Amino acid sequence: MAEHDFRYNLLNPEHTLIECRALAPGRYQVTGNGGSIQSGDTLLVTLKGSRELSMRLQADKVRHLINPRGQWVAVATGPAFKELAIFNWQANCDSCNAQLNFEFAVDASLGKKAQAPAAEARIKELGWPKNAKHLCPACINKEAA
Repeated sequence: MAEHDFRYNLLNPEHTLIECRALAPGRYQVTGNGGSIQSGDTLLVTLKGSRELSMRLQADKVRHLINPRGQWVAVATGPAFKELAIFNWQANCDSCNAQLNFEFAVDASLGKKAQAPAAEARIKELGWPKNAKHLCPACINKEAA
């Protein structure tokens, strides 16, 4: 079981993602080129409309195409979004006022109440924990020292 990175920021023409579309919540059809994908492999793909967010998909079935050479189509499972929404927010360090501009994804069908928890989870992923306040990594290191 290998992991294949198809994020847009890599820009590797021999190993590219052509299309990733939702078939149903949690089921995706992925078309790509290169990477010799097999069933059971993990695919790391960029979320549509995002500069930095990605998701992991588990390839269930893979079909390698004869023409064009090296192209494949996979059916994969992953995060179940009914309606994907990507937001850009900011957080400020409560100690030094450093600013973090970040993106996060949320299921828009859950409504506005789901945005704050999704944003907090993304901030923690980026290393800005919130116990009682947001702290940037530099301030966290100062407190630990």
